Amino acid sequence: MTVDHTPVRLRRICQLLAGLVVVVFGLVAVLLPRGDSGVEAFGPADQVAFFVIGLLIAGGALVLTRFRVRADERGVWVRNSLGERFFPWALVVGVHLPKGATWAQLELHDDETVALMAVQTSDGDRAVDVVLALRRLLQESRDG
Repeated sequence: MTVDHTPVRLRRICQLLAGLVVVVFGLVAVLLPRGDSGVEAFGPADQVAFFVIGLLIAGGALVLTRFRVRADERGVWVRNSLGERFFPWALVVGVHLPKGATWAQLELHDDETVALMAVQTSDGDRAVDVVLALRRLLQESRDG
């Protein structure tokens, strides 16, 4: 059995937000006052810079779509905002979705916890199913 999960609701929200930011910044860049009309004038370089700022903001929102959890009989790979880490099942004590928490957590043998940002409570039953599947894989690794 394998688990491969990315957050559904967060991905949709971030993609919508990124698209909206690009459209708004694009429109504002086109509508910036130009020329020598006595008011502040913006040139083509200003318009391009404004649009590029919008692209950077949209890219920042899309970084949140990188969250992912993959697991198999060897262990679990966790990709949060920055980088991906692998945890063999021998290091994992438990998989938890605490009441009121935003995302699930891996509890490691040294009392460290690792956020599973891909398993978000906003995904409802899908998040619970992923936690249960991870717990089954953990138990299978213990049973041999």
